[in-house]
Amino acid sequence: MTAEKHIFKMRVENCIGTIIDVHKIISKNPKYRSLTAQFEELKDLLDRLDMSLVREEDVQRIEQATNSLLNELKDIFKQEKLGPVYNKPMN
Repeated sequence: MTAEKHIFKMRVENCIGTIIDVHKIISKNPKYRSLTAQFEELKDLLDRLDMSLVREEDVQRIEQATNSLLNELKDIFKQEKLGPVYNKPMN
């Protein structure tokens, strides 16, 4: 794997890790079971991603989608008083 592809992989894995961490918190509430299934499906799709085919634009789209998802879930976290995903800033 080239250095560039390794960096792409790390960036995608960071997105996946964030989504999994959010999933762990939301899945505790039965009210959001349908979201849990969608998170699992997304994780499965990303696990099958062939990094040799990934380009910078693809990684940017994954990062944008992750940020959009987090923005949409922000209201659920506030409403349900789920607290922060992380106790300290990650980046």
